[in-house]
Order: sequence, then structure tokens, then C-alpha cells
Amino acid sequence: MLVGIVSVQAGAGVAKNLFDEVTPTTLVWLRLATSAVVLAVLARPRLRGRTRQDWLVVVAFGAALGTMNWAIYQSFARIPLGIAVTLEFIGPLTLAVVGSRRARDLLWVLLAAVGVALLGLRRADLDLAGVGFALLAGAAWATYILMSARTGQRWPGLEGLSVAGLVAAALLAPLLLLTDAGPLADPRVLLLGAVIGLLSSVVPYSCELVALRSISPAVFGILMSLEPAAAALSGILVVGETLTAVQWVAIACVVAASIGATRQGRAPVAEPAPD
Repeated sequence: MLVGIVSVQAGAGVAKNLFDEVTPTTLVWLRLATSAVVLAVLARPRLRGRTRQDWLVVVAFGAALGTMNWAIYQSFARIPLGIAVTLEFIGPLTLAVVGSRRARDLLWVLLAAVGVALLGLRRADLDLAGVGFALLAGAAWATYILMSARTGQRWPGLEGLSVAGLVAAALLAPLLLLTDAGPLADPRVLLLGAVIGLLSSVVPYSCELVALRSISPAVFGILMSLEPAAAALSGILVVGETLTAVQWVAIACVVAASIGATRQGRAPVAEPAPD
């Protein structure tokens, strides 16, 4: 799990360092296309004999996956990694609390709200569009979790994920027409895009599948709650970003709220986020 967390946030750091050369849309498409091809080769999904409902579910899953990735990369381009992932985490945290149906979980909502409010104290340092994209990514993440469960019921193994990845790449392809596609002709950019796809999708998904054979879903959820802090450290080490003491406290509040909700709630475990 720790290898997967480090990998996905390192991939985010590498991607952010390229935003001066390549648009976030181009990079996220390269990431999705690379991971989709690798997963399709590994899973070899069976497409024949699928029902209309099977396809509706996996297309919805792919749409959530594509929206989540596109929105968080747009956020990365505007605000620090740690803050973006902290705001994104509000999505699965809300899902966990709503699913728990326990009155005491309102305390975790309050703690998370304190964290978000602390980020708002220094709003002048944050691009509002970046905040909005992070929240959109969080909503897409919550949808991704719900659709992942439904897809897993209809598509065995990695088949559903591999098909959803292809759907996400296909849905984002038209957006490339609105951006500068010139970098796609640069072998260096293509190579780095492939590296980002491996770091941010293939490696963490594989690690998490192995981890879930040995740890409980509750432990899985708690470890996933470390993502905002890992993103902040990646921003420092890979991108050279810095956070204020107040922003670190805000991240700690959201991480603590997520751990608390995971330990006491009964909601679906947050699926890996390819941020």
C-alpha cells in the first residue's frame, strides 16, 4: 500500500513539472491511454456476450474515471499538490460518512470542515478555479467508488477497469482538439507520459490488489487516508512546493477525519485515486 501511495503521488509530481511544456489535458490523456493499454493487455477483457446494462455500467465507470483524472490534473496546474488532494479527499470522505449513518460521525465531518476552513483562511494564495477542479475531482472520485463496485459485480478481475480506462481515454480524446497537440509528436513527452501512466495507475493498482489479499478493507481505507499528506510531501520533494503551518494543520485535520470515518463507518472503501 505504501509503495502504491508513493508511486501515485510521485507520478503527480512528475506530471506537474511538465505543465510548462504540456497542457494538463494532454498529460492526463497520455496517462489514461498508457494505463488503459497496459491493463487491457494484462486483463484481456471479454467483450462478446455482454449485456446492455454491462456496457452502461462500465461506460459510467469510465466517465467517472476520466472526469476524476482530468479535474485533478487541472487542479494540480493551479494549486499545490497537497492542497488539491486534500480537497479531493472530501468526496470519498463524504461518501464514507453518509454510508455510516452514525450520529457521532458528524464529528468527523466537523473536523474535515475545520480543515477546509483553514485552507480558506489563506484564500489569496489559492486559485479558486484550482479549488473548484479539486472539488469536482472529489465528486467524481465518490462516483468512481460507487461505479467500481457495480462494475466489479459484472466484469471479473481487471476486465472492467481495463475497459473503463479505454472509455475514459476515448471520452477525453476530443478535448485534445482544443489544446496544443504538438507535444504528442515529441518522443520525450510520449515517454514521460508513459512513465506517468505506469507510476500513477499501473503500479498503484497492482500494489493495491496484492495488498488487499493480506489486509482488511478497514486498514486499506486508513492507509488511503494518508494520500493528502503523501501528496504534500511529493510537492515538496519533486516539485519544490512549500506549505504554510496552517495548511499543514488543515491537511492533518482532513487526514484525521478520514481515518476516523474509515474506522467507524461501514461505507465502501475508497478505491485508488489516480491523482
